[in-house]
Amino acid sequence: MSKKKKQPNSFADNLLSVFGKDPLRPLNHKQVAAGMGVKDKASHAMVQQVIHQLITTHVLEEVKRGKYRLAADQVEKYTTKQKYITGRLDMKTTGKAYLIREEGEDVFIAAGNTGTALDGDTVKIMIFPRRSQRKLEGKVVEVVERSKKQYAGIVDKIKNFAYVVVDGNKTPVDIFIPSENLNGATNGDKVVVEIVAWNSQSRNPLGNIVRVLGQPGNNNVEMQSILLEFNLPIDFSEEVEREADKISNIIPDSEIAKRRDFRDIWTITIDPADAKDFDDALSLRKLDNGNWEVGVHIADVTHYIQPNTILEKEAATRATSVYLVDRVVPMLPEKLSNELCSLRPDEDKLTFAAVFEMNEQARIVSEWIGKTVIRSNRRYAYEEVQKMIDGAEGDYKAEVTTLYRLSALLREERARNGAINFESREVKFKLDDNGVPISVAIKEDKEANWLIEEFMLLANRKVAERIGKTSSSNRHPKTFVYRIHDMPNPDKLTAFASLVSRLGYKINIQSRKHLTDSFNKLFTQVEGKGEQNMIETVALRTMAKAVYTSHNIGHYGLAFDYYTHFTSPIRRYPDMMVHRLLDRYLSGGSSVAEAPLESQCEHASNMERRAQEAERASIKYKQAEFLENKVGQTFDGKVSGISKWGVFVEINDNYCEGMMRINDMVDDYYYIDEENYRIIGYHSQKIIRIGDPIKIKIKRVDLRKREIDFVMA
Repeated sequence: MSKKKKQPNSFADNLLSVFGKDPLRPLNHKQVAAGMGVKDKASHAMVQQVIHQLITTHVLEEVKRGKYRLAADQVEKYTTKQKYITGRLDMKTTGKAYLIREEGEDVFIAAGNTGTALDGDTVKIMIFPRRSQRKLEGKVVEVVERSKKQYAGIVDKIKNFAYVVVDGNKTPVDIFIPSENLNGATNGDKVVVEIVAWNSQSRNPLGNIVRVLGQPGNNNVEMQSILLEFNLPIDFSEEVEREADKISNIIPDSEIAKRRDFRDIWTITIDPADAKDFDDALSLRKLDNGNWEVGVHIADVTHYIQPNTILEKEAATRATSVYLVDRVVPMLPEKLSNELCSLRPDEDKLTFAAVFEMNEQARIVSEWIGKTVIRSNRRYAYEEVQKMIDGAEGDYKAEVTTLYRLSALLREERARNGAINFESREVKFKLDDNGVPISVAIKEDKEANWLIEEFMLLANRKVAERIGKTSSSNRHPKTFVYRIHDMPNPDKLTAFASLVSRLGYKINIQSRKHLTDSFNKLFTQVEGKGEQNMIETVALRTMAKAVYTSHNIGHYGLAFDYYTHFTSPIRRYPDMMVHRLLDRYLSGGSSVAEAPLESQCEHASNMERRAQEAERASIKYKQAEFLENKVGQTFDGKVSGISKWGVFVEINDNYCEGMMRINDMVDDYYYIDEENYRIIGYHSQKIIRIGDPIKIKIKRVDLRKREIDFVMA
């Protein structure tokens, strides 16, 4: 009898021990059941029942719908002895760091507890017992994998040895270089250094200089340094270039015969004026029944790059092209990206297409996906198309404006379905022949950009639906690559709603429809105001990051149940993966193994993040370089952010952002009111808040750290 009374408790203890193995990771009931070794339906039901009981008694908490973890005050009680977890390290300027986890709470690591780990390293940490409700803390006990071996920095030579001061502000230690490891580098050179050893007894890692880039301040040297800082490639090996050069420019008649021929159908490309690789084209024709046929034709890169070749491996490793201020570091060699695969006008080109029959209201009547051959009639820059949309005359104006009208209807339908209209600003520099910035502007997306965007979104969605959506003919969807975007974190969303409320705006988070309507209204309200950049930035951070995966959950921001990336295989490897899978499945091939595909998806997501960070770093460098010779000059700006160190200000004329530090504000003693995003003068009660106009003087520019300091004028 006593055994029966204890049974539910032992079941609950067994269940809680599953959570105790990794207390920071949220689990669903299936994962818990698997961890307990439960397989039968009755026990599965018991798992769900006990989970809900434990939520009621506050032993577990539901962190998002269907995901549970130990409540904060229960972690120590149920965690097995000493807790170790592994993750990626995000190091700050001060030397402190956070262990970043895909699921669960990030772990704080004090500067003295990072050991020999550096930013981006994969590390194993020991978690300290949580004290009350304080943030979770830990200590690095092992560097599992270095994020990179090579760093860029400046040589600081001292007698018979030197240090390399690493670029950026996320490496809090200098690298020690014995004289025999200088390899020709002299004091002040910008170099590439490789860490060769670092034990826990040494304050600094030991390095070896492997390459001298040149003098700091030289544009090419600095851009190469940024690529190295983010562990991105600078150029292609001779082996890769040789393999690309061997590919024939001639398209065999036998290949054209396998494809649907669109060479006699009006087709165009629309790209930035300075673009060299054109990977998407649109065709248009009026059908006899009065409907329109719109073809979205994408460069058939995988026709030229075969599996298991050097080119394929290089593309998979790079995973993306990288866009810095002054250059593109392509995923594919120029022979492919700018010649063979680029959909240049008046040349026969091989493509993979999604072709849609749609009526005058842009409703899809039928669709076809398959291989095509095209011959573009005209290459347009966005500016040319925009002028026609605005009323000017131009080549094929009737066809171009028809495409625009259909795209506008698609855009309206997306908005009705709950898409969030994120519009992040893109800074564009005009550079002289030496790469020095001479002016700065904000690139503005207009209707011409939206025209292309809507048809690309349509193709991406329909390709994903074709493979992933269940139907009478597709009862068991095959393994595929999706571009997913999870719902916002509830805690971040609540904090964002509180922020905009204090700034005088409203956002309704009661339902998805209310939220998307609120977001779109908010973005319209803040346009042109001082708080615009900060609100848009925080809104993006509130959202989950879009990633590549084989596990589809839909795209929250676009309001699509199925979405992939099919339209840019010249610059994104996941699009090449999608093309290969699509070709395989349309030909009746079997489903591929999930594990290797998911691993490549994860790599592509990581490389995409790294490329974005490098792009931002190049923009910050050019902003600092633009203001370097303007130290002491006065500008009008607006307050764009508040931090515990001071006030961020964006200059009105050139959009460069810097910091006005609290320590430099000598007219009063200012204290920070973080909750209301403002600072207040203790004696004068002067208030400076986000959006306020302010006149500043440039005090200091640090190119190496990419920092700009202002003082109040």
